[in-house]
Amino acid sequence: MTSTESSQSARNWTRLDGVDLLRGLAIFFVLMNHVNMRLLGAKVPYTHGLPQQLVSSLVWNGQFGVQIFFVISGFLIASTTLRRWGSLAQVNLRDFYLLRFARIAPLLLMLLAVLSALHLADIAGFVVTQKTGGLGRALLAALTFHINFLEARRGYLPPSWDILWSLSVEEMFYLFFPLFCRLFRRGRSILLPLLFFVVIGPFARSLAFNHNPVWREYSYLGGMDAIAIGCLTALFIASQHPSRTLRWTLGSLGTALLIFSLCFSTRAYLWGLGRNGLNMTILAIGTGMVIVALSRTQWQSPRILTPLAKLGQRSYEVYLTHVFIVLGLFHLFVAASKPMWAVPVLFLTVILLAGILGELVARGYSEPMNRWLREQWGDGSRHLGSVVEPQASVAQDESRISV
Repeated sequence: MTSTESSQSARNWTRLDGVDLLRGLAIFFVLMNHVNMRLLGAKVPYTHGLPQQLVSSLVWNGQFGVQIFFVISGFLIASTTLRRWGSLAQVNLRDFYLLRFARIAPLLLMLLAVLSALHLADIAGFVVTQKTGGLGRALLAALTFHINFLEARRGYLPPSWDILWSLSVEEMFYLFFPLFCRLFRRGRSILLPLLFFVVIGPFARSLAFNHNPVWREYSYLGGMDAIAIGCLTALFIASQHPSRTLRWTLGSLGTALLIFSLCFSTRAYLWGLGRNGLNMTILAIGTGMVIVALSRTQWQSPRILTPLAKLGQRSYEVYLTHVFIVLGLFHLFVAASKPMWAVPVLFLTVILLAGILGELVARGYSEPMNRWLREQWGDGSRHLGSVVEPQASVAQDESRISV
């Protein structure tokens, strides 16, 4: 790689404000949805009299939020792989898995330790019942990434365990991703398995092919199409240089698809897109288009959107820890006799405190542990599989990409 190419790489792979905003939007929908589920369970009629589409867009888009997460995750993983090894075919299996472990495992293991302690202390809302297999079965499922499969067979786990279904889908994909990269290493053959996931995804989510309601939402294939679309987005950006007109067209069309998916979801269901599993595919494709448009620009988000971008930057930490905030504040809400005026306060406070907790966990634990593990394994331009020796500016930019 020439110095000019390295400089261009540095410009292309700095943190993208638009991607952080997409992640922030995704975690916002997840938080709103989980507060909504608690309110519905307590029979709080706070949505009475509101338009159905408004309610759906604000508090029922949690699954859509996860789908956006999946696309961004696939984009960042594939992009980082290309940065480190020059091509997907050159990925080093050992180093890829070590990097994933350093990023994912510390916080996941700490969460499981805390959840196990709460279960053993018999704290309400955290006890894993024998119906779903008990604590040992839940731990096995979490550590081997099949929480989704366990819940589809035995029923939902407590909320703090249930959120791990998406991690099961994501990490199972990445378990095989480098193997596919090495197996399909000739030419563009890697496109074959990625396109297979894109095509099969809607079938896995459709009512006609999947009669289990839990598995329709939580299945591996039902989520992996979005991750594959993210990978394809990264490959397109790396191999093509779209003109300004094409970027504008893709960005506009992608934004339109996002607006349609998030703001006209009831209409999409009336058209049968939900029953056929195509609504999630449309959302994922729109997200990929927007990322293409953002990747070749130096667009910076306005300051008013900084809180949302910060929320996106800490999305992994917020996602794994937000249930503690949701349950704790909801307990106070119930103890106060569930006043209707406090419902919007509950939503806003959950978002604020979940973001603060995610920031504290990231700064005080997950990021230091990630750096420490990588240092122990010799992370650097000549270690953990970096084929192309980057300049200092490129290496610094790489450290800013949080997957």
